Amino acid sequence: MNRSQTFLLICIALSAIASLYVISPFLEYVLGAVILAYILYPLHQRLVPYLGVILSPIALIGASSVAVFLPVLYISTVFYQDVIELTQGETALDITEVEAAILDSTGYEVDLEIQLTTLGESVFDVLFGSVSNIVTVGLQMSLGFALVLFLVYYTLKDGDRFVEWIHDVTPLPDPVTDRLFAKIDQMVRGVVIGHIAVAIIQGIVAGIGMWVVGIPNVVFWTFVMIILALLPLIGAFLIWGPAAVYLFLIGDAVGATALAIYGVAIVSMIDNYARPILIDQQVRLNPAIILVGVFGGVYTIGFTGLFVGPVILGVLAATLTTFNDEFDLL
Repeated sequence: MNRSQTFLLICIALSAIASLYVISPFLEYVLGAVILAYILYPLHQRLVPYLGVILSPIALIGASSVAVFLPVLYISTVFYQDVIELTQGETALDITEVEAAILDSTGYEVDLEIQLTTLGESVFDVLFGSVSNIVTVGLQMSLGFALVLFLVYYTLKDGDRFVEWIHDVTPLPDPVTDRLFAKIDQMVRGVVIGHIAVAIIQGIVAGIGMWVVGIPNVVFWTFVMIILALLPLIGAFLIWGPAAVYLFLIGDAVGATALAIYGVAIVSMIDNYARPILIDQQVRLNPAIILVGVFGGVYTIGFTGLFVGPVILGVLAATLTTFNDEFDLL
């Protein structure tokens, strides 16, 4: 490597670090926009012959806003209100009767109101930091969503050229690059469809069951179950299980039994049957990898890390597989 190449590599490294620093405040929105554009791209390709390259992204963004963002905005608003009520100790649960049932059966006196208040404060701190940060978080989210819309538009519109550019600058033989891109596409699509979609379905199905048996604040708990369903070996059981116990403690044995049977027979089975159907059979990711990706993504990126973390590890797995298949260093 001569001096010119060394100097150019140093410039590239410094530019990459500076670019990462510039976009770091909105990194989760940038990555979220990339994933959203990736999901919408097949639809974009089908619409281009009818609407053109410029109108197709606009139509998809408009349809996505109505079909996704508006319901998410409503759920987020209800979720925020429920968290605030929880931090203030205001819940629709029959706390007194539950405490009395625990006292009668175990002999221990517990203060569930304090524990629920602590839980609400913890959730609020994780999502918003503190009350004083609400305005800052709201402003950042507004700017972030605006950025997402622009990025999705230009990613859909110029995505082909961007992929071609990456293909050209990748210092690998073209056949190897093609196979690497194919593995990454397969891995990312498997993660997105197989884990995000299943988590959403599982959370919603569990929420419907809880709503039928009369569990209060069902929108809040459905949102929580969707997040928990992203965690392998944990899942929505951490919510609907205690909910069934709660119904039993307040004397609703029929509702408790119905929710327990529904949870075991329907909710838990979704994970076992939906994943093999929705995931390409050639995509294999150990649940431990998904678990680490979810926790690591949330810790480093934020809420979007729930989805981005497993995708990043999936891309790493695809890259390592290609390296192992294409290059024999022994």
